Amino acid sequence: FFADFVHDINVTDIVPGTNGSNKVICPSAASDHPSQNRSVMFSSGNRTGFELFEEWWDKSETVPFYLIAVLLPLLNLKSPSFFAKFNVLGTVSVVYLVFLVTVKAAYLGIHLEFNWFTENEFFVPEFRILFPQLTGVLTLAFFIHNCVITLLQNNRNQENNVRDLCIAYFLVGLTYLYVGVIIFASFPSPPLSKECIEQNFLDNFPSDDIMSFVARIFLLFQMMTVYPLLGYLARVQLLRQFFGNAYPSLFHVLILNLAIVGAGVAMARFYPNIGGIIRYSGATCGLAFVFVYPSLIYMISLHRAGQLTWPALIIHIFIILLGLANLIAQFLL
Repeated sequence: FFADFVHDINVTDIVPGTNGSNKVICPSAASDHPSQNRSVMFSSGNRTGFELFEEWWDKSETVPFYLIAVLLPLLNLKSPSFFAKFNVLGTVSVVYLVFLVTVKAAYLGIHLEFNWFTENEFFVPEFRILFPQLTGVLTLAFFIHNCVITLLQNNRNQENNVRDLCIAYFLVGLTYLYVGVIIFASFPSPPLSKECIEQNFLDNFPSDDIMSFVARIFLLFQMMTVYPLLGYLARVQLLRQFFGNAYPSLFHVLILNLAIVGAGVAMARFYPNIGGIIRYSGATCGLAFVFVYPSLIYMISLHRAGQLTWPALIIHIFIILLGLANLIAQFLL
């Protein structure tokens, strides 16, 4: 935001987008002609200064390494209550994102076109063969139960876990549904295609958009609250399994956190594709924790009790095969 302002870079002159006070851009269309776009970009401002900035501040090349200095110390903290309470502050960013989506939709209006029988560039069909990409993402949502159970073990009043979990899942589902539907419906198509919607929808707004700039700051803050919590959950499940203690020593925790941070930086560096990461990891982890383990444990318990029937066996084997098909489809589509 500040670099573009200082060097007088107008991203709407570089990538396809809409006109007006609430501009929306299509970065994926600009990636087809990077050399031309860069020449236009550099001709718009100070070539030397902007080139130097691009060299030291790149979303995939350098920024992930800067974040190590911020996030690694947070991961090494011992108190689980700190992670849970710190994570509550991330709710502020969620509230702002909902506010941002509502305001943008109010200005942009609703752009939906339903045409069942004629092909149209601005029409997204109700059914596509790529739907397993969505099931891979949804599987991760079920897999997160594994983490939630670990977190709820620290609650003071265990009898309220079911109530609190139901409320939490309802609010999270409502938030995702609201943001997803509103962004899709209000995206200006035409003139842009719905296919231009980025996996991080904030990338569809130019860098000089004040509201999206603030949203990026809030999103960074939210990730800084969620990331240590996920690191704590991984620490509890792995170190307790191998050493019988969630915090055997600072050395053990540091080695584990270096591996976690290293994996994250490697993905940000070589595969910065959040949608792909979510569906691949969701389908892989979900195969075990959603489809295979629950079905096997249930069938084993029925077998030991002498109550396992052929219909129950066939149904649960079919569930396991569904999970396997879901995983295979992620790599084929």
